[in-house]
Formats: sequence, C-alpha cells, structure tokens
Amino acid sequence: MSMEIKINNCNSVDEGIVVIEENRLNIKYAVNGTGKTTISKALQAFLSGNDEEKKKLIPFKFRETDSGVEPDLSGYERFRSVAVFDEEYVQSYVFQADEIIKNSFEIFVKTANYDRYESEIAELISCVSSSFAEDSDLGDLIYVFETFVRSFGKAKSGYSKAGEIAKGLGKGNNIDNIPSGLEVYEPYLHSPSNVDWLRWQLAGKEYLEIADTCPYCASNLQESHRDTILDVGNEYDRNSVTKLTRLLTVFDGLKPYLSTDTTTKLTQIYKSSIGLTDNQIKYLIEIKDQANNVLQQLNKLKSLGFHTLKYSESIRDALAEYRISISECSNLQSELMGNIVEELNSRLDKVIEVAGRLQGQVNQQKRHIKNTIDKYSKEINDFLFYAGYKYQVSIEYEEDSNYRLLLRHIDSNSRLENANEHLSYGERNAFALVLFMYETISNNVDLVILDDPISSFDGNKKFAILNMLFMGKTSLKNSTVLLFTHEFGTVIDAIKNMSGKIEPSPTASFLSNKDGELVELPIRGQDIKSFVNIAEAAFVSNIDSLNKLVYFRRLQEMEGDKGIAWQLASNVFHRRENPTVKCEDGTFREMTDTEIERASLEIRSRIPNFTYENEYQKTQDVTLLIDLYRKSSSNYEKMQLFRIIFNENHSNDVIRKFINESFHVENDYLFQLDPRDYDTIPQYVIAQCNQEIRRVEDEMQSGFSTA
Repeated sequence: MSMEIKINNCNSVDEGIVVIEENRLNIKYAVNGTGKTTISKALQAFLSGNDEEKKKLIPFKFRETDSGVEPDLSGYERFRSVAVFDEEYVQSYVFQADEIIKNSFEIFVKTANYDRYESEIAELISCVSSSFAEDSDLGDLIYVFETFVRSFGKAKSGYSKAGEIAKGLGKGNNIDNIPSGLEVYEPYLHSPSNVDWLRWQLAGKEYLEIADTCPYCASNLQESHRDTILDVGNEYDRNSVTKLTRLLTVFDGLKPYLSTDTTTKLTQIYKSSIGLTDNQIKYLIEIKDQANNVLQQLNKLKSLGFHTLKYSESIRDALAEYRISISECSNLQSELMGNIVEELNSRLDKVIEVAGRLQGQVNQQKRHIKNTIDKYSKEINDFLFYAGYKYQVSIEYEEDSNYRLLLRHIDSNSRLENANEHLSYGERNAFALVLFMYETISNNVDLVILDDPISSFDGNKKFAILNMLFMGKTSLKNSTVLLFTHEFGTVIDAIKNMSGKIEPSPTASFLSNKDGELVELPIRGQDIKSFVNIAEAAFVSNIDSLNKLVYFRRLQEMEGDKGIAWQLASNVFHRRENPTVKCEDGTFREMTDTEIERASLEIRSRIPNFTYENEYQKTQDVTLLIDLYRKSSSNYEKMQLFRIIFNENHSNDVIRKFINESFHVENDYLFQLDPRDYDTIPQYVIAQCNQEIRRVEDEMQSGFSTA
C-alpha cells in the first residue's frame, strides 16, 4: 500500500509530495541540497509531535517576518514511530565506552521468547518475590536495617569516626541529658523540630551585643540570661543534633526486631550522657553485623530469579541456601523477627517443592539465550568478515551490567574498551548501520529512515551492507524503509544489479527541487540505461542537431574512440571556423577536406543532417544559442549550450569546472538515468547559468556582448 506524504514550508521545500510504499525499501535518489534531510527531519518532528523541532523547519525566508507561515506535513498518520540513521545516531548511541551500543541486552537478548521464559520462572518463584511487595513489615525491616548499617560509615573496623553514630553519640546524648542550666529549653530540645529551633537560637546570638534587650523577646537582658543563651551554642551544634535525632529515630525503629536484653542494652548506650566506650562500640558492631547478615539474605531472596539461579547445577540445593537462619543472631531474637523469618522460609519451601519444574525453565532460558547470542554473533561476524573488516563481536554477561555487545580485533583476544578510538570512519559507519538495523528490529519501528548511509563505501562493502540490511534472515525486509542517497550506484545495485534478490522488490525515485517545488519521478528498471541507449534515443529525438552532437561526442568517449569524428565534433564546441587535428606531439594542424568529409560521414551515420558549416554557424549566433537554451527542457543540454555560448569562460572557478566537465555527469557508471528526463544537474548551477544568460541578453539589447 502506498501513501503520499505532503510537505509544505519545510526549509528549502515550499511544497511537494513524496510517495512511500509500505513494507518495502523506498529509495529516494537526489543531488545534495534537494531536501533529503529536510524530509527526514520533518517526518521525525511531526511523528514525535516535537514543536521545537517543527519550528526549526520554518524556511529562512519566513523566519524574520510575521507571515504566519508554519511547516506542515500530512499523509504520515499511519506511522506511529520512526527510527533515523544519521550522524546524530552514530554520535549518540553506538561505540559507548563500555559497550558497542546502548541497551545491548534489550536489542540482542530480550526477545519475546526470553520474556516468556522469564515470566514462567517468575511465576514459579512468585510466592517469595511477592513478599517484598505485599508485606509492609518486611519493607520496614529492610529500611531500618539498611539505615542502621549505613550509620556506622565505611571503615575496615566496621565503625567509622566520620559515621553518623560517631558524630551523633561520640560525646554522649545531650538531648536526653540536657546540661545543667539549660533545662528551660527542654521542650524545644525534645521537640521534633529541635534542629530548626537550634538554627533559630544560634542565629540570634549574633545580635546579643547590639542592645541590652533580648534579641528574641525584646525584654530586658540580664547577664545571666545572656550566658544561658551563649551556653546553648557551646553545648549544641546543628549537625550533631541532626545526626543524633536521626539516630534516635533509627534506634526506635530497630527495637521491635531486637531481643529484650539487646533492647535494654541499646537503650542504655544511646541514652548515655558520656561518649561511647570501646566495649559499647564493639557491641554495636556485633548488632550491625547480625543485621547485615540478615540483610544480605533478604537481598538474595529479593533478587531470586533466572540470573541468580542459572549457574546452579542443582536448583534445589541452591534454593536451600536462601533460607534465613537467626538462631545464631542472638540480638535479633524478637517475636516479630521470628514471624517474618518463618513466613519467608515457609514461602521458600513452596518454591523448593517445584524445584524440578524451575530447573527445567531455567535450562530452557539458558539454551534460548545461548542460541540467540550465537545467532546474532554469527550474523554480525559474518558481515564483518565478508565486508573485509578485521573485527569480531561477542555478547557477554557481566553481573554489574547484564549482557553487553563487545568488540575485539581478530589479532587480539582482549576486548576494545572504546571502539570509537580504533575504527576508521568507514568501519564506524558500516558497523553502526548494522547495529542500527538490529535496534530498529528490536523496537518494531513503523518507519525506518536511512539518511545517505552507504554513499561513501566501495563496491564490495556496499553490497555486503545491502545484503545485511535487506536480504539476511534478520534484516529490514518487509519493513517500511526510506533510504535517501545522492549516489546513483545505490539505485543501480538495488534496482538493477540485485533485481529479484531483495524481496519485496524495492521502489526508487528521483527527487528534484526547482525553486522550492519538490518533484518526484519514479525510477524503474528500464529507466536505468547504458549511455549507448541514451545516446541512441537522443539521435532519433526532435532535439536540435547541436544537442545531438553532444551525445555523439560523449558516445565516442564511452566507446574509447577519439578518432577523426570525435575531433571534428570537438571543433564545433570550441567554435573553430577551420577545424583542427591534435597531432601526436601535442601540436595542432588544420584538418584536410578529406578528413572533414570522412569525419562528417561518420557523424551523419548517427545525425543524418550534420554538416560542419551549419553547426559552426549556430555557435556563432548567440541569439540562436540562447533560444535553444531557453527551449530546452533538459538541464543537461542547457549545460552543453551554456558551455558553447561562453566558450568555457565563467567568473567562478567552481562553476566553470562543473560546466566544462558536465558531459562527464555520472561518468563512473556503466548505467545511468537519461539526463533529458532526470535533472541531475544541481539547481544552483542552472541558476548561475540562467543569470549569465540574462546578462548576455541585456548586453545584446544594449549593443554589447562578452559571450
């Protein structure tokens, strides 16, 4: 099914229609500057609904005016998602420092079957895993234990002087033990907002010296009152009180999980007015270690799943190691703690009862992952080999980062940590394109856009890439793909050389942009012709014989025949009244009448009405040449006529070189498009030619011409 994408007021495109055939490769061939990237960005912006990106599409001629012109796109509504391969993708998503492409796991491992096996495994262990979502007591326990363990800080001894316990209790509890003389502040110090009160209290002491009144209540300030205010700052600081208050909350939360004896001892420790003794620190570390052991078992249970069981030869034995035992945790012998552990172990026993089924599911998942990894690794490595790249990939599992796609050189066993530093520009783009394909397939994208992806590759690599993208078992065939290219070889390969190999058959078209109007012309297999076919068609057409002579001269070059007929035709283009011949020593002499007649007979075999005198006289009549230029519908022929008019003269070196070599358009290809039907000459060049022609016309009207 085809759809017409209508584009209006987007950068260099004022209006135009692009046809996309669904579920196949759509090649859009155009010279640079036509608007290929504009179409790509417009589709991205409108499909994503990104208003900021839409604004960037406003043509420059409307950006500084209040015209109200807005970019518009329609006909794309059946598409819901788009993936674009361009330089931005290469820069942002591939060749990361620690893996070749972001989300390797999601792209290469997490298939539909992977999810199914994972779901079946999750169902078998759900009676354990659901505990962590359903049991609020279990959640509270984990939070309290984690907070308690963290309060010791990080140190090999298990107790850091920079930890919250050392900072909060190191000098004793001065919240429960208010220093003598400061009892008046007890309500504030015991308040849940004691830290905020201290901040206010300590800030106020800066104003004690301003006057004899209290900075808080404005009453007369006695000396004893002043001392009391200052003592608050000497005894308390906000940081210590903050840590101590937090600790007291943690200790209160810890009590329900502790034995009665431990609760009593812990209360004595944190209510003490003096600093912690070595024995008290040792005792606190003992409680912490027991709590940490339980935490580790809880975290193991919480993460129970395929990745924690896949290395176990016997899942039944492995599950037994997940049981929590607090018999040796003397400090955690509370009724609540016992109930939580008993419930978890009971649920774990239910999982152990189905250990056989679980073992089978885990083994199936392992086999599936291995087969998937082997498949993708082989596909990518085969591509790298046949494209001539000396690299190999592997998909490896690492505990801290799941599965990752890694790269190594074939001459080394070690992986490349930063592939971007080792790959050449061509290797990087080819590899990135293949990785993009896999990601696109994984994400099941509706529309795939390849923005000039393979123009810079040589023949064998180009074929290897097209084969990988559109002919492999894992490929973009049957996907809706929009491939923009400025290189005709891609069209030749896909439409002619590989005809019947890419299924469904790709479509191709030529895009041109004439003063903002985007025009699309289909390219079919029969439109890709040899220059011999193109010249033969020109000879029997109704174009002027001077234009036919252009094709004759080019055909002689293609056939490697720069004999007397080619030289006579060249004399016409150089506007020589008396034709010359280039000698072997590089000098020129006039052609003999016999040579002219012999050359003319050869040319007349293709162009029956040819005479040198008639064609030469045309080159001397600028008015006639300009009339032929104006009437010609082919930019290619306009270029030849322009070249004759100006006799290779143009003020700009780039334009002059382009014009002088325009008959070499697509010289690299055995096949090409008929330049009379497809305007492959860039519009900016024709615009320059038109400008020069107008100048000559103006000068002729004023009686002077430099042509």
